[in-house]
Amino acid sequence: MLLSIRSLTKSFPGTKALDGVDFDLRSGEVHALLGENGAGKSTLIKCLTGAYQRNAGTIALDGAEIEPQSSGEAQELGIGTVYQEVNLLPNLTVAQNLLFGRELRRFGLIDSRAMRAAAQEMLGDYGLDINVDRDLGGYSVAIRQIVAIARAVALSGKVLILDEPTASLDAREVQMLFTVVRRLRDRGLGVIFVSHFLDQVFDLSDRVTVLRNGRHVVTTETAALTRMTLIEHMLGRTLQDEVLHNPPPDRGKREKMLEFSGFGRRAVVEPFDLVIGKGEVVGLAGLLGSGRTESAELLFGLRATQSGEARDQNGKLDLSGPRAAIAQGFGFAPEDRKLDGIVADLSIRENIILGLQARRGWMRPIPRAEQNRLADSYIKRLDIRTSGKEKRVGELSGGNQQKVVLARWLAMNPRFLILDEPTRGIDVGAHAEILHLVHELVEQGMSLLVISSELDELMAVSNRVIVLRDRCHVAELVGHEISGESIMRAIASTEEKVE
Repeated sequence: MLLSIRSLTKSFPGTKALDGVDFDLRSGEVHALLGENGAGKSTLIKCLTGAYQRNAGTIALDGAEIEPQSSGEAQELGIGTVYQEVNLLPNLTVAQNLLFGRELRRFGLIDSRAMRAAAQEMLGDYGLDINVDRDLGGYSVAIRQIVAIARAVALSGKVLILDEPTASLDAREVQMLFTVVRRLRDRGLGVIFVSHFLDQVFDLSDRVTVLRNGRHVVTTETAALTRMTLIEHMLGRTLQDEVLHNPPPDRGKREKMLEFSGFGRRAVVEPFDLVIGKGEVVGLAGLLGSGRTESAELLFGLRATQSGEARDQNGKLDLSGPRAAIAQGFGFAPEDRKLDGIVADLSIRENIILGLQARRGWMRPIPRAEQNRLADSYIKRLDIRTSGKEKRVGELSGGNQQKVVLARWLAMNPRFLILDEPTRGIDVGAHAEILHLVHELVEQGMSLLVISSELDELMAVSNRVIVLRDRCHVAELVGHEISGESIMRAIASTEEKVE
């Protein structure tokens, strides 16, 4: 066995990111490492590459126990990593990037001719014939990925970790990269492939390991898996485990409020159409990396579209950016509330009025009395558990932080609110309260787009569910069609479109 991990454990304050995980990698194999958000994939890789120090467990390479203290030390041991965002220098030439820190010299000076020849020979092993004297930044992402792989293999040469390497590539570029990876596998390297694209996992990998909530779920030959079985392992449920849910009382059609036509962006989300009815909840389902969050970001102007337009009953809408979207009555509560939602060092009051003040303009401050009224009102309405409105948001629990983010948008009275994983990482009580709030908002006429990895959650709130797979909107489920089984089957389907 080339690499053997046993009982790997890593804890952070308040959470155990890895709980006794086992993992093996053979020479000459591509081993896919899969799991949803919080599964432990990134933590395992960081322990393996020296970015994190494990609390317990062992890592052995070629039968000898190792404990790298840095990525440089991991490289010296034979472990190289290539990330989605290529960690090379775009303003240097291809040759300079390949041989950075190992420059070839003659009489104490860099030998450009020798550097050029060595770089061409290195890339020739990967079937790549490019001008190595050209700046790396002038090439496509796929070429930069291959250059990064060539450098990582030259520095390490035993284990190559590919962390979401295809996230920004089109289909042709993916196959170019896979040709390189297969050559490395055939040369005897062990490759750990982290990806959310299941088609690519089945195309490239020899074995699959699934992690969930920091624990090892299964390791098996890829050929022995079906798509449905793999999804069940990742989501932690089987079709027989369906639970009763309380869907919206009325799943009938609503009066059309918004219409998005042909929205899309290359290597982000394939063009899609979406109609939002007044007082309707549309759910977005799909595995992590399927394009759920990216679709929402296009709708809110966080990502620029390359195609499509948005309209309401008054005509075409300007969604050129978040400020324009807010002006159209849109709101967006992001998935990562700590990074993109709350301002931890500000008070509850300041967080709640932040969006309203930004829309109003900083030259027209909201009177303190009005700030107090809004804060008191939403603390009561959303049952935000706090000793007072001046408490720092960073001191609240996750559920209460999420309520503060929601309060900020509700204070702006949007007509269309996007909620990305609104209940992730919060306790059961807060979870139920937020779902109850969704029902209340719908009754008041607000329209919502809800993204969630929890199928029961989507079934409980959605009038319609759109299913995404591999950056494509592949199915729309309405009324009695909405069930955990139908959602999972749409995710697993290999057909182009499910109606």
